[in-house]
Amino acid sequence: MSETHDTAHPKRASLRPNQIWVVYARQKYDEPLHEIGTVEADDVDLAKVYAQTIFDEFAWVEMVIVPRHEVVTVIAR
Repeated sequence: MSETHDTAHPKRASLRPNQIWVVYARQKYDEPLHEIGTVEADDVDLAKVYAQTIFDEFAWVEMVIVPRHEVVTVIAR
């Protein structure tokens, strides 16, 4: 039995499985960043677009994303 390969949709070797990005934002410069949610994306550029698009209900002065696997818990209750 021979294998067939789909040449119309080759796998992109550079893509990782989707990862979770934690989104932090603030509405005023004098307030701290706070977590507003998460997005799921293959890479940082796509995660930025998703974060801006999904969490556009407020006029944020700053928004940052962090891969969830990079977040370090200091105190867990």
